[in-house]
Amino acid sequence: MTSTAVPQDTTSQATPTAPAIIRPSVRRHSIKVELCTPSIGAELSNISLADAALDPDAIAEIRALWLKHKVLFFRDQNISPMEQQNFAAQFAELEAHPIAPSHPEADKLLMLYRNLDPSKPNYVEKSSRENIWHADVTFKKAPPRGAVLRCELGPETGGDTIWTNMVMAYEKLPDTIKQRIDGLCAKHSAEQTFGAQLPIEERHAMAAKTPGVEHPVVLTHPETGEKVLFVNSAFTTHFSNFFSFEHIRYGQDFMPEAHHLMNYLTSQAAIPEYQVRLKWRTNTVAMWDNLQVQHYAVADYGSAPRKMLRATLMGSPLA
Repeated sequence: MTSTAVPQDTTSQATPTAPAIIRPSVRRHSIKVELCTPSIGAELSNISLADAALDPDAIAEIRALWLKHKVLFFRDQNISPMEQQNFAAQFAELEAHPIAPSHPEADKLLMLYRNLDPSKPNYVEKSSRENIWHADVTFKKAPPRGAVLRCELGPETGGDTIWTNMVMAYEKLPDTIKQRIDGLCAKHSAEQTFGAQLPIEERHAMAAKTPGVEHPVVLTHPETGEKVLFVNSAFTTHFSNFFSFEHIRYGQDFMPEAHHLMNYLTSQAAIPEYQVRLKWRTNTVAMWDNLQVQHYAVADYGSAPRKMLRATLMGSPLA
């Protein structure tokens, strides 16, 4: 008589399995993109920057949006200084500011602290403000590639930041001006801004340590290939190759023509149609492309405290 084996129920003997882990990358599909203006800026929601730092797909998506919209905003990012630093480091190597101090918990974060109580921790005495149109640290051979700025504490009202699209600023120039600035280079220096309040010996020492550099007036963006008007009021001092027979008739034309042209070019940043303005709230993060935009920190908040942390993305020498 032949017997047939009956399969045994092994359910109760199965090895227990760990609970499923939902990777941060699963959440990248929920990123919501809302345009801020027709010209520049987008606000991204349904995304944690702390999680995004662990997800290459999310970083790639954010990078593409960053290049397209030039400045991105993220609300309600309750993250630590190190988490902010880790997120920013996914886009480029980070660098400390050549002059200003770094955060004690994250050595690549610049502390932009204003009007704090000297008796409190992390007090930094600094009277300067950034209420001038500028791109960051263009006085270096390799200006920063971009920045990630987070609001730790803001005033109840005021203290907005404005960004302006310098790709559009170039595109909208009259053709005669485009022809006139084609091939021009300009000098950028920290001495007239950071050094202006220093005693003469310290100013000269700073200038020797951080000498001026030359950049093209019209920059070709290294990733998008777009042309960018690359002069700013804070650091650009003068054209370095304007004095030529093609540009002037007589020596008396030189200075007025050069000054008028430079003033006209730097004033393009102030055109409202190229801009986006951000009302900061605690844990708001802004990320911008330092080669494509300039920014202006509005200093209208009096003696109210303001605490901002900025990660700076390292750039490459400009051609």
